[in-house]
Amino acid sequence: MEPHENTGHPRRWAILGVLVVSLLVVVLDNTILNVALRTLADPVHGLGASQGELEWSINSYTLVFAGLLFTFGVLGDRNGRRRFLLIGLALFGLASLLSAYAQSPAQLIAARALMGVGGAAIMPVTLSIISNVFDPRERARAIGIWAGAVGLAVAIGPILGGALLESFWWGSVFLINVPVVTIGLVLVAVLVPESRDPHPGRVDLLGVLLSVVGLVALTYGIIDGGEHGFGRPTVWAAIVGGLAVLAWFIAHERGSDHPSLDVRLFRVPRFAAPVAIVGLVFFAAMGVLFFSSFYLQLVRGYSPLETGLLFLPFAGAQLVFAPRSAAMVRRYGGKAVAVVGLTLTSVALGAFAVVDETTPIWIVLLFYFLQGVGMANIMPPATESIMSALPREKAGVGSAVSNTIRQIGSALGVAVLGSVLSASYRANIATAVDALPASARDAATESISGAYAAAAQLGPAGPRLVAAANESYVSAMHWAAGLAAAVAALGILVVLRWIPGRAAGPSAAPAVGGRELAGTA
Repeated sequence: MEPHENTGHPRRWAILGVLVVSLLVVVLDNTILNVALRTLADPVHGLGASQGELEWSINSYTLVFAGLLFTFGVLGDRNGRRRFLLIGLALFGLASLLSAYAQSPAQLIAARALMGVGGAAIMPVTLSIISNVFDPRERARAIGIWAGAVGLAVAIGPILGGALLESFWWGSVFLINVPVVTIGLVLVAVLVPESRDPHPGRVDLLGVLLSVVGLVALTYGIIDGGEHGFGRPTVWAAIVGGLAVLAWFIAHERGSDHPSLDVRLFRVPRFAAPVAIVGLVFFAAMGVLFFSSFYLQLVRGYSPLETGLLFLPFAGAQLVFAPRSAAMVRRYGGKAVAVVGLTLTSVALGAFAVVDETTPIWIVLLFYFLQGVGMANIMPPATESIMSALPREKAGVGSAVSNTIRQIGSALGVAVLGSVLSASYRANIATAVDALPASARDAATESISGAYAAAAQLGPAGPRLVAAANESYVSAMHWAAGLAAAVAALGILVVLRWIPGRAAGPSAAPAVGGRELAGTA
């Protein structure tokens, strides 16, 4: 075949459009949920969810998603990527209906877990299909557009969620997924060709079980400790037990001839370094987005729709800059682009450590914009590096690992930063609620949402409790933001140590291909 011939599918750009629609439904749901958190915490207009239950409403989805991505990437490669995309969309639509009509936080958490099953079937096959229908010379551009679609969903989600909450009940933020899923099902059935790995691996059921159990136990311990204190043996049993199960998982994967995650891949810097960066960035960013939603709606008094609009600079920056990141990498090298992106992200996240109740809102918007620019110049080159480190027929492995680490980072970021925030908030507000009745004291100590609900019942004493809660929450936010910035900054060290500069050519890619990946599932 002549070098100038394009090996891509004739309908590859239309197929990319269909995949973008499928991807939108996964990302849209989580960004919508950010502006609905305060409403879900409201005992009158929502479900009266506690801080821990709100964290679980996010993490039940992300942990199931992360745990099943390994297996579903393999099953999609084995049984047909188009088929799994259709199954995933159908499950996601059903789980959205169940979430919309949940009658308690527990029901919502369970429905969100089912939504994670659908998302795990959708996400890896979108990147796998891209890698198989596009010529390698066009793949970076296609992945840039794919990443830009994530930015589009991030932009649409909060605004759409806010608009829905202004006019309808909280369940509408989940019900909106149904028409998107319906459109996606039709377009996938009509346009997307079926594809499979010609040499698929076996399914590692024990590895999947260990990864899910370990991650859920670890996250449960972190969230429960943050909500109720780390002085109880059950908390540390969950944390230590989760870590032990994850260590077992790693040992099992190293010895398996059909691992769900081939840990040998992490010996290759071109693969391991960008995976680590993805995890660190999403750990920091998703934790900050979680607590900043409460800051905007409670401390600053913005409505859900206004809050959604305030997230627009973050999303808009990704929309504009993500598609251009591939050209930046070609011009300046992946190391330089990633360092600049991580530096901007770290600065933007750390800036929340100086934000208070009276900070001009345009300054907060500037921080969101800088964070969006930074992440736009991290994710596409990192994803392309991960995918190009593998042969095309093993694309499912690359997408599964990339998205798994992203979801794990997001879940642990919400759990860890949420726990830091909760523990600091409780310590800060303790003296201000000593004189309150027991029920009001317990509610105010649990979360800032509880403090606002209690203040509404206290009459003249209410404004003093609101002021104390705001001050306590902002102080706690400063600690969480500082930790988030430090985690993101750690990514800079990873880039400087392991990401190759401009001189590195594509010759590194075959190092993990061929027979070396023969056991990869």
